Amino acid sequence: MPRQARIDAPGALHHIIARGIERRRIFRNKKDYADFLGRLAALVVENRTDCYAWALMPNHFHLLLKSDVVPIATLMRRLLTGYAVSFNHRHGRNGHVFQNRYKSILCQEDVYFKELVRYIHLNPLRAGLVADLPALSRYAFAGHGVLAGDQANDWQNSAAVLQVFGAKAARARERYRLFVQEGVEQGKRPELTGGGMIRSLGGWTVVKGLGKEQELRKGDERILGDSDFVEETLRQAAEGWRREHRLLAKGVELSHVLLAVAELLEVKAEEITKPGKERQRVRARSLLCYWAVRELGMTMSGMSRQLGLSVPAIAMAVRRGAAIAHDNGYSLQKALKF
Repeated sequence: MPRQARIDAPGALHHIIARGIERRRIFRNKKDYADFLGRLAALVVENRTDCYAWALMPNHFHLLLKSDVVPIATLMRRLLTGYAVSFNHRHGRNGHVFQNRYKSILCQEDVYFKELVRYIHLNPLRAGLVADLPALSRYAFAGHGVLAGDQANDWQNSAAVLQVFGAKAARARERYRLFVQEGVEQGKRPELTGGGMIRSLGGWTVVKGLGKEQELRKGDERILGDSDFVEETLRQAAEGWRREHRLLAKGVELSHVLLAVAELLEVKAEEITKPGKERQRVRARSLLCYWAVRELGMTMSGMSRQLGLSVPAIAMAVRRGAAIAHDNGYSLQKALKF
């Protein structure tokens, strides 16, 4: 069976799990941990991605991330590729470091946010890497100690997590620590690793009783949420896929989008792709990037090569373009006049 496409959108919450190939160690020493964390920190800051929870284990890791404009897949590709090259060089080896495909689960934030933070941060304790909760607070390779107030970093979004537990930091930390303590006896909790509609219906036994068609519709391991959330997520993903492929089927290319933007904003097409920070040129370039990435399905790295700009610059342009399109009611379909 072919692999299903990942589901992502700006502002989506993702639980990421990546394992070493054949479950081998991906962190052999402190240099490995430090290298990985340095790369992760740089990428979440550069891409404006919120990291709420994380735990590094000897042969796998967990991350809880919320994407901005740059897709989670782009961040993960840079993180895993960069680390694998460095790991192999450091240890004098060749070949894959990670399993071919990491697991990315799009999560319903209002229902599962606290549970996922706790689940991820308890991993070192459940695995026996630390003896108890005080030791977990001192464990340097998970985000629990930052939330508990025993460690610090400048890239983990601890403020957003603590706000869930209270308005004042001291009280919020106390409530957070109590919440984590209550979860120690809960075990591995496999129900937090996808297939949200299955859970909402009462498990696989109930789902299978609905018939094969219903089973396939309800079971999606890429999503963690109740039935309404899963159905809406799949609907939006399908709509985005259909819109992109409808444009491609009509032969729409980047050149057509460029001309449409030029006509809409009354800017010469050749001016849009030239470097410069003139206001109208920046607006046109931003709208071009937004429509090319979000409507035509081009990658940010592809647009980077087309325009001679860095990927972070393209990400910023996409963000600006989204606001321009929204504020002015611009539609690519209308701009293309079909």
